[in-house]
Amino acid sequence: MARGKRIVLTGGGTAGHVTPNLALLPYLFKDNWDIHYVGTKDGIERDLVSRFEYVRYHSIQSGKLRRYVDLRNLTDPLKVLFGIAQSLFLISRTRPSVIFSKGGFVSVPVCVAGFLMRVPVIIHESDLTPGLANRIASKFATKICTSFPETVSMFQGCDCIFTGTPIRNELVHGDAEKGRLYCGFSEDKPVILIVGGSLGAQAINRCVRENIPKLLKNFDIVHICGKNNIDAEFLSIEGYTQFEYINEQMSHVLAMTDLVVSRAGSNSINEFLELRKPNLLIPLPKSASRGDQVLNAEVFERKGYSKVLSQEDLTADTLYKAILDLYEQRENYMMAMESVEKGNGTKSVLNLISMYAEQR
Repeated sequence: MARGKRIVLTGGGTAGHVTPNLALLPYLFKDNWDIHYVGTKDGIERDLVSRFEYVRYHSIQSGKLRRYVDLRNLTDPLKVLFGIAQSLFLISRTRPSVIFSKGGFVSVPVCVAGFLMRVPVIIHESDLTPGLANRIASKFATKICTSFPETVSMFQGCDCIFTGTPIRNELVHGDAEKGRLYCGFSEDKPVILIVGGSLGAQAINRCVRENIPKLLKNFDIVHICGKNNIDAEFLSIEGYTQFEYINEQMSHVLAMTDLVVSRAGSNSINEFLELRKPNLLIPLPKSASRGDQVLNAEVFERKGYSKVLSQEDLTADTLYKAILDLYEQRENYMMAMESVEKGNGTKSVLNLISMYAEQR
């Protein structure tokens, strides 16, 4: 089928920099777009995008931009420059109508090249405060979209708009029975979904496993523990199932879930909000990040959407007590989330993409 419109999407490094792009792909395909995706050769983005047969994937070099002293700071700028050259070649060859970037360091060369080639560049910032890659990319952006209304004022001098987060349509059409079959659960107990992020979370994994005997008295547990973090000791325990990562079945798992324990990445917490899932957030601490998850969690806690447990206070005992308290108070959290009008940023972002493509 001939396709008259062409888009380049980019974003990677973690699932959070990819999943909003995945939410857009089916709509773009249905609307007859020729879709190209730019990521790294071995990044998680390649694995996540590969299941979409109608997307052409291109890999480029990407260097990480670090705020700390590291010898790689001497070589990675050269990788960024090479990535810009590769992106310029790709854009000159594909001639896209628009570029949409979800962030991560792989996106910077693409945004720079798009600006140089005078292609409209739309970027999306998921977190409350902009990450370094998006702060750099914003200098080359035509339009900036945000997940939080408070973020708009943080992009001084830029054309910025609050759109919300694009959320995968399939997540709201999950089948709880399919989720139970997938995990081997009955309907006898409420289900806790533990999500440590696409790269896993050792502190959370450890405290969860210390609590398994107590938690299984009242709950079934789905534990997404990250790559290479399956614990063989717990493989045969009834009511507890482990996965490194869940992709196609995630909508069904969420449909059967009663409580979620998770990091506080913006995409994930907005999905829980959309699905009205009571959640306990354990944000990645400032000692291991720029503090974006801490701020995300604070906003959701203040609005009554989430219960928060800091990693500094995380022990097997505090985790167990927080889960029980969340379950007892679940109706209050669900009522707070019900006060938010359902709807996500998918439509708003798609409208912007179409608008700028038409102006091209």
